[in-house]
Amino acid sequence: GKVVIATDADVDGFHIRTLMLTFFFRYMRPLIEAGYVYIAQPPLFKVQKGSTVRYAYNDEEMAQLSKEMPGARVNRYKGLGEMNPDQLEETTMNPETRSMLQVTLEDAVAADQWFTTLMGDNVEPRRDFIVENCFDANIDV
Repeated sequence: GKVVIATDADVDGFHIRTLMLTFFFRYMRPLIEAGYVYIAQPPLFKVQKGSTVRYAYNDEEMAQLSKEMPGARVNRYKGLGEMNPDQLEETTMNPETRSMLQVTLEDAVAADQWFTTLMGDNVEPRRDFIVENCFDANIDV
């Protein structure tokens, strides 16, 4: 009864998620309208101190957990394929412990607009976006 989009929790995964949402919006909209499309929310970090394990879904949560658990070891996941099967089960697959977002039509419309702006044939909107947001870039070198 669900179509679950499960992508990595990084920028590349967000890009793939946008492509998938655009596909569903353009070609399978009734699935979205009926409430069948969901987005899995895998963690980006594992924070562990002793036997205590917590998961963080973004940099801010990781920073907060690091403050709450001084001396904890932080592991950044590069993707779903890097997790052990039990970690993937606990964080992303198990209905009792996972976190998922139900996709609304508004989510799909926004994804379609982003895809059209950033990947479409019209150069002007893409250039405008780059010029307006170039100083906000977070470059990981």
